[in-house]
Amino acid sequence: MAGPVQASHLAPLLEVRGLAFDYGGVQAVQDCSFDVSNGGITALIGGNGAGKTTSVLSVSGARRARKGHIRFDGADILGLPAHEVVERGLALVPEGRLVFEQLSVHENLLIAGHTARSRRRLKDNLDYVYDRFPRLQERRQQNAGSLSGGEQQMLAIGRGLMTSPKLLILDEPSLGLSPILVSTIFRLIRDLHNDGISILLVEQNLHQALAIADYAYVLEKGRVVQSGTGHELLNDPKVKEAYLGVA
Repeated sequence: MAGPVQASHLAPLLEVRGLAFDYGGVQAVQDCSFDVSNGGITALIGGNGAGKTTSVLSVSGARRARKGHIRFDGADILGLPAHEVVERGLALVPEGRLVFEQLSVHENLLIAGHTARSRRRLKDNLDYVYDRFPRLQERRQQNAGSLSGGEQQMLAIGRGLMTSPKLLILDEPSLGLSPILVSTIFRLIRDLHNDGISILLVEQNLHQALAIADYAYVLEKGRVVQSGTGHELLNDPKVKEAYLGVA
């Protein structure tokens, strides 16, 4: 089954340097720098208000950073509007899912698949999404608003995949889901990674995120304070005490 388009062999795929963003004069992100490798899973972790979501909104073009440098697949994308960033192959699956509730599952996917970049791959991408998410295939004619939270999250990820992404950014994909569904979503993330998709994962579920991340960055008050492999941070005493509740 055909999957999303793969990025060229550049490492890192995404480079963020000195990113800064203010909300009404209050610094939400300050001097934030991180990389996302091609073909890997990179995690941004931290507590509420750490600046994770603001950082990826800035990367995706949904927010305009005050300063910094953002290079994606070798090109500068800082300041580009969100639709142009999508056309370059970077797809954000936002926190809260934001599906079109009055449209069917199939219509939600079709809308996402009609970018100039992905239009000619529409059927292949639909086949890929339905193959990867059989539940969506079963409910393809059902209104998105009537889906469960877990199914809506699958649909949100499916919409991102319809854009033929080189990099898929997942912002809090496990938020508000039951423990069983959280396990399902993280298993799906592993499957997407195994299909060769580069992933930037923003998560408050630190244990699950670090367990699957190749590399991770810890954000506090809008800046990176620690980084390392997922395994290293999962076993780091400071991270355990501060974020995992283990002394």
